[in-house]
Amino acid sequence: MKSRADLLSFLDAHGVAHSTLDHPPVFRVEEGLEIKAALPGGHTKNLFLKDAKGQLWLISALGETAIDLKRLHTVIGSARLSFGSAELMAQTLGVTPGSVTAFGLINDTTHRVRFVLDADLAKADPVNFHPLANDATTAVSQEGLRRFLAALEITPMIVDFAAMRVVQ
Repeated sequence: MKSRADLLSFLDAHGVAHSTLDHPPVFRVEEGLEIKAALPGGHTKNLFLKDAKGQLWLISALGETAIDLKRLHTVIGSARLSFGSAELMAQTLGVTPGSVTAFGLINDTTHRVRFVLDADLAKADPVNFHPLANDATTAVSQEGLRRFLAALEITPMIVDFAAMRVVQ
């Protein structure tokens, strides 16, 4: 599994400008409000899910976005969804609970995880994610996020969670 240093080197190698702020560990969206206040842009919540057929999903949304998990499967075309186990999270994304991040996709070399991006987060600039651990926050531009995903050959499914529909 790749480390924070590996991730930052990957961003550098692909021309993705980034800045990282170290801070005490943050486990939930509601924590670290003072940290978020000091960082411009979209702050994220990330959900690692598994559907009833075994497909893995990573949802990245703005922290304040309401996500109806009971209806989401009908929108994204999955079987019913539940949270993925910590073991599966570590195996596929190389992260632990509380550290789920879109940057974890760097460790999903077999593309087991389908990535869903909140339409509102897709408009935020910059965007802030944990760099594989919850004791820091790394900001990249929206273009930088797209460049990161393209380098991993990942095309996100973009969902408008307010309208509960796929927009891209």
